[in-house]
Amino acid sequence: MFSKACEYGIKAMIYIAAQTLEKKRVKIPDIVRQTGSPEAFTGKILGALTKHGILLSHTGPNGGFEIDPAKMHTIKLSEIVLAIDGSSSYEGCVLGLSECSQLHPCPVHDKMIKIRNQLRQTLETTTLYELATGQLSGKFTLIR
Repeated sequence: MFSKACEYGIKAMIYIAAQTLEKKRVKIPDIVRQTGSPEAFTGKILGALTKHGILLSHTGPNGGFEIDPAKMHTIKLSEIVLAIDGSSSYEGCVLGLSECSQLHPCPVHDKMIKIRNQLRQTLETTTLYELATGQLSGKFTLIR
C-alpha cells in the first residue's frame, strides 16, 4: 500500500513520538535498532520529514530527533504519508496502467476507489499521539 520509505518513515515517527513523550531525543542508530530500517535510508526519510516541518532535528552532543509535543496531537498519519509518498497512495492505477479513470477503468478501479477512500479517512483521523501512546503502552510493536 505504501512505499518502503513511507513504511520506515511511519515507524520512525511513531518511535520518535513515543520517545518525545518520555522527554528523550533519539539518534538515527536508535531509530534503526527499534524499527529495523536501513540507516542511510532512514536519514534521508527523516530529512524529508524535517523539511516538511513535521519533525525537529537538533545537532550537537544533546542533539537528535524529536517532535514538538504541542503538535503531536494534531499530526495525522496523512501528513507523514504525503511528505514521503506524495498523493500516490490515493491516485494512480493499482495495476500500473497508464490510463485508468472512470471513463476507462481497469478491472479493479471501482473497488479500489472505496478502499482508497477508507484509507484516506483512516490516515486523516489517526494521530501520531494515538500511535505513540499505543506503542508506549505495549499495545503496538514496531519490529518483529
